[in-house]
Amino acid sequence: MQFHIDHKIITQIKKFIHENNDFQLSELLSELHHADVAEILEELNFSQAIYIIKLLDSEQTSEIIAELDDGLRDNILKALSSKEIAEEIDELETDDAADIIADLPKEKKEEVISQLEDVEHAKDIVDLLRYDEDTAGGLMRKELIAVKDSWTVMRCVKEMRKQAEAFEKVHTIYVVDDDDILKGRLSLKSLLTTSTKTPIKEIYKPKITFVEVEEDDQEVANIMQKYDLIVIPVVDEMGRLVGQITIDDIVDVIKDEADKDYQMAAGLTHDVEAGDTISQLTKARLPWLILGLFGGIGAAAIMGGFEEVLKKHHVLLLFTPLIAAMAGNVGVQSSAIIVQGLANNDVKGSIANRLWKELLLAIVNGIILSILLFIYTFSTDEGFKTSLAISISLFSVIIVAGVIGTFIPLFLDKRGIDPAIATGPFITTSNDIFGILIYILIAKAIIGF
Repeated sequence: MQFHIDHKIITQIKKFIHENNDFQLSELLSELHHADVAEILEELNFSQAIYIIKLLDSEQTSEIIAELDDGLRDNILKALSSKEIAEEIDELETDDAADIIADLPKEKKEEVISQLEDVEHAKDIVDLLRYDEDTAGGLMRKELIAVKDSWTVMRCVKEMRKQAEAFEKVHTIYVVDDDDILKGRLSLKSLLTTSTKTPIKEIYKPKITFVEVEEDDQEVANIMQKYDLIVIPVVDEMGRLVGQITIDDIVDVIKDEADKDYQMAAGLTHDVEAGDTISQLTKARLPWLILGLFGGIGAAAIMGGFEEVLKKHHVLLLFTPLIAAMAGNVGVQSSAIIVQGLANNDVKGSIANRLWKELLLAIVNGIILSILLFIYTFSTDEGFKTSLAISISLFSVIIVAGVIGTFIPLFLDKRGIDPAIATGPFITTSNDIFGILIYILIAKAIIGF
């Protein structure tokens, strides 16, 4: 059953901390999963969080620290000595350890690494720190089970027992040659049902999906999603097995990318959280708001050029917000679908084919909506020409907005730019301007002012 934090347990924990009741506090927290304890720490103030971190042993707190949000984790690490951090790092798997050390200041990073007790563990962490965090190398962990293709089944089992002693989970048994070149994988069934004298090279499965260390993390996520993998091996430029990536790390990648795309669609230029400072939030929001401001000025300038006409035909002014809103809504819908499709690798074929499909969809929607609008305006005695001008304008705006909303993210994607930037304020602002301009020009052509 999933654990839920409530006011009662938070109050109880605060009470134990206030009373220095370490025994009962430890008993309570020891029964919880480390992810749940991390969630609890987010609800406490900093001094209370530090109290718990210093109370529990490193075997518990290392996993808790790895689960914390970046802001609280950074503050906690600042309050710990290099030796205390090293004790936490010694308990973590190499990928989580490398992620934490990578965020430390340079001097403290070197101090922590120098105080790690497990030399091999330290070497693996240093090796992982060489890779960019957005690559397969930056995601992978060093902990894995690998056997030589030259071994027999009996030796393989003995070596696997030695390797597995240090690991909490064994996902896959990899097969390599004497130069550590990845050859394939070994199924547990084959291992259990084959003679102990049989060479591994006769029973392993050579067909295996892998990625190289410099592969982009999003591409790794796409590969694992496509082939329903829970783990994937990582090889270097020479094909040597250097690590593996597990599904929990890919879930984090997918979540981070979704958060980034959502924020970009909402008009945020930087990765922000609710707890960020006013300055950080302002830097993230202001650029797109400035774009929206200039877009509004552009739309106002277009309308200003037809001020006398709009005064004479005031009904056109009344429907201006509707035209602008529909242009923005259609554009955002189109771009959001394309961005989602690109993220999931569901958008196939040429830009021309996709534009044609979106054009047909816009025509269907435009006809239905413009007919409904014509019926409404004509029934309110606005006149045939005025009603026709407003409804045709809506039809035209929907088509243009749909095409723009489709083309821009596809174009950005082809140029290697994150297409998520096309959604939200960018599309809304551009379609507002085009919508108003189209509206005025069509009304001028039909009404004849």
